Amino acid sequence: MPLLQIDDDGFRLDGEPFRILSGGLHYFRVHPAQWRDRLRKARLMGLNTVETYVPWNLHEPRPGEFRMDGDLDLPAFLDLAAAEGLYVLLRPGPYICAEWEGGGLPSWLLAEPGMRLRSRDPRFLAAVDDYFDRLLAPLTTRLATRGGPVLAVQVENEYGAYGDDTAYLEHLAGTIRRCGVDVPLFTCDQPADLERGALPGVLATANFGSRPAQNLATLRALRPSGPLLCTEFWIGWFDRWGGHHVVRGAEQASQELDELLATGASVNFYMFHGGTNFGFTNGANDKHTYRPTLTSYDYDAPLDEAGDPTEKFGAFRAVIAKYAPVPAELPPARGEKFSREAVELAESAGLLDCAPLLGDAVASRQPLTMEQLGQDFGFVLYETDLPEAGPALLVLERVRDRAQVFLDGQPVGVLEREAHEQAITFSVPHAGSVLSVLVENQGRVNYGPGIHDRKGLPGDVLLNGARLGGWTSRPLPLTSLADLPFAAAAAPPTGPAFYRGTFDAARTADTFLHLDGWTKGCAWINGFALGRFWSRGPQRSLYVPGPVLRPGANEIVVLELHAPGRARTVDFRDAPDLGPVEE
Repeated sequence: MPLLQIDDDGFRLDGEPFRILSGGLHYFRVHPAQWRDRLRKARLMGLNTVETYVPWNLHEPRPGEFRMDGDLDLPAFLDLAAAEGLYVLLRPGPYICAEWEGGGLPSWLLAEPGMRLRSRDPRFLAAVDDYFDRLLAPLTTRLATRGGPVLAVQVENEYGAYGDDTAYLEHLAGTIRRCGVDVPLFTCDQPADLERGALPGVLATANFGSRPAQNLATLRALRPSGPLLCTEFWIGWFDRWGGHHVVRGAEQASQELDELLATGASVNFYMFHGGTNFGFTNGANDKHTYRPTLTSYDYDAPLDEAGDPTEKFGAFRAVIAKYAPVPAELPPARGEKFSREAVELAESAGLLDCAPLLGDAVASRQPLTMEQLGQDFGFVLYETDLPEAGPALLVLERVRDRAQVFLDGQPVGVLEREAHEQAITFSVPHAGSVLSVLVENQGRVNYGPGIHDRKGLPGDVLLNGARLGGWTSRPLPLTSLADLPFAAAAAPPTGPAFYRGTFDAARTADTFLHLDGWTKGCAWINGFALGRFWSRGPQRSLYVPGPVLRPGANEIVVLELHAPGRARTVDFRDAPDLGPVEE
């Protein structure tokens, strides 16, 4: 592969002028069987490069337990990009934001009291150094200097919006270099944060979605010479629960792209293909109010969540063609889809009854956080015996993030972090009644100081003003549901429950799971975690990648935290419902 050079007048590739035309494509948000398809479509839109973050929290779920295989086989993804004739901009963090759980930082870091993330806290730097050692060593053969596709590697991510400790950035850059990375390094920041996030001797780039001439002028003021690169050209946006589906018109975005490319600058579309926050991997924002991000990361991108070209694909391709050659070939307008109506989920298993099969309880004086339990995602079930009968005022000082409260197995209410709720009243029928609190981690905050986001019940729990003790904390990561004792029942269980059904597929193809009438929970197909659903919307369907289905019999499991849908059925349809639109 040619080598990227940074000259006063721009990028060069093996001595020839070069413009980076890149698009965001996160391998961890796409089923690995579909990587090749998405990369091919990137090339067909006229891109010569793709960009990807690297989620530390998936690659190292526990300290020292590093994996880079299967759906996290980053070397394989890089090899597929090279085979398609594409270069790669690699963004390994350690922090990535990306509307991803905790900004990609592993939750086990927060098990350390007082841990200061994204800083020179020696504990944090030691963990980062070890992570880079494990991650980058296998990737050195994929660097352009060794014939691979990786042209450049990013240091941190939008650090100027978080801090201004240049020594911290210098440490990261030094570690990356020590790990054998000898391609150019770069930083990226929003225009107002460029000076705080830049690093001397490292290419500075900007992130924005409009006013390209003005924002590139801000970058040029900081760096009077060298290439101009918009590392995140925001051509869409992400959605949150309780909001609208945010879109950005293709015509307006294309005009901004034309203006950007007319300056001679390079660009990376954020996103080319958004993909999906499968399982429990969505992040959240908290600017005085907690706002969790959806399962869908469609992002109103040139490829939709199922990898089909949108209006933006053709519009952006036409603009790119004004400045660079594009392939004559066009991708299919839309891939084949699978449909099946009214799949019955006749079997069920109550979550509270089955909790011992899903996780081991840990006894303690106070409720333990997820991080103290060594847990990344999912739920924690807290239980204690109440000392006396009578009226009760229960106060949960800090709910992280949604607590369902039960008394002797019967639901008595819900407290939500998003609504700043802390207190609930009920009547205790007798001494020794069991108080159960099921807490959902709805996604760790991925931006700003709120990333120190410990989950569960990290504060005091008070009953009528007195601190409650004698707790058990049971982690429910829901990584395996194989031991659940499903059984057919005429009536659904009380409270949260798993529902199971089967359906036949003559062929495998992408589809969308619609849960009309269901309230809130998660869904799995053949053991693959699709993500969360919530009647609050805007998203009202879940994307099912075709490779998850099997010819013949397939299994679906739905965890419903409240009441199941009409007749306990679901539908598979050929189109998504991402909710009402906001432009």
